[in-house]
Amino acid sequence: MTALATTVNVMHHAFRAGLADYRAIFTWKSWLAGWLVRVIAQVAFFALIGERLGDDEKTYYLLVGNSILVAALTGVFSLNMTTAERWAGTLPLLVASPSSPVIVFSARGSYLAVDGALSALAALFVAGPLFGMDLPWPRILAVVPLTAVVALASYCFGTFLAGIVFRFRNINSLVVITTHVSLMAACGVNVPLSYYPEALEWFSRVLPVTNGLLAIRGVLDGAEAATIVGDAALEAAVAVGWMTAALASFNQLASRGRRDGSLDYGG
Repeated sequence: MTALATTVNVMHHAFRAGLADYRAIFTWKSWLAGWLVRVIAQVAFFALIGERLGDDEKTYYLLVGNSILVAALTGVFSLNMTTAERWAGTLPLLVASPSSPVIVFSARGSYLAVDGALSALAALFVAGPLFGMDLPWPRILAVVPLTAVVALASYCFGTFLAGIVFRFRNINSLVVITTHVSLMAACGVNVPLSYYPEALEWFSRVLPVTNGLLAIRGVLDGAEAATIVGDAALEAAVAVGWMTAALASFNQLASRGRRDGSLDYGG
């Protein structure tokens, strides 16, 4: 079997294992009645703030931003994978295996990107009409692939963060909370980028969500196709950049763990 075929086989089995984990958490009934209701309520909460301000434009801005943020926050959950593997006692075994740990982790948790995109789109398409927001047809169809790109970029970012907490288990919760707050605050979800200092605006461009959200807002506002494609391309570039960083961080930290035996079995 060639190296490529071996990698594909590993990714296939890792994805199936991740899907089995997800099925153990949710059935389609609990996903709809539990998770999706929670997501829509979260988006509606921020939209209601806009309504209290008496401005439809602010309402729709908050609604769109927080709908797409769902894709990002779900994707970032991938950073919990290494902690889960450590508690299960399987992390040292994965590191000792011939395959790169990042291949296993990136494939195993990829369902999170799919779940994030579906959750975000459902929130937008349900909460939008509830608050009277226009979903222009057929332009609104472009939001679907753009949301998928945001979810993928966020998942790549989360995989990079998983590499950071690979050996430092005590900072996992801190990284999760800090990441969620940072994405909400810095990526133009609730406040336009023009409100930020120039340095922060440039920094937000290398984070997931920012460029993809701009592209989605452009679709809804009727912006030129070139502007939308440009922002989407930047979001895709951000995804590639963070996955490249994830490869480097995982391999380096895994090598150190093998040498000093810091990747123990649980606790």
